[in-house]
Amino acid sequence: MKLGEPNHHCPIEVVIQLISGKWKLYILKNLTNGKKRFSELQRAIPGITQRMLSKQLRELEAAGLIKRRVYPVIPPMVEYELTEIGKSLDVIFDSMHRWGVEYLEYLLNKEKPKEG
Repeated sequence: MKLGEPNHHCPIEVVIQLISGKWKLYILKNLTNGKKRFSELQRAIPGITQRMLSKQLRELEAAGLIKRRVYPVIPPMVEYELTEIGKSLDVIFDSMHRWGVEYLEYLLNKEKPKEG
């Protein structure tokens, strides 16, 4: 995503593009609890392949939402963590969670047969 292009004038569109994808929210939410190694993230996100996790991590790093730290040890050790701007997404996640709870309640109430 290239910010500043004409189709990125809407701030909501920018956010959606940054966090869209099947796995990015899971990755970001897992990193809200602190630094994680690649293998920890892979175990924490059932169903994600090594290739897809690598791809999504690279995209999130390129967007400035996470940072990658490589330690000069053998075997190589790499940790991922949220950047300051990435940490600010937690407010959005909390809002999405609250809205999701409300929406699920709405669906449950909508499906109940009306008495009368």
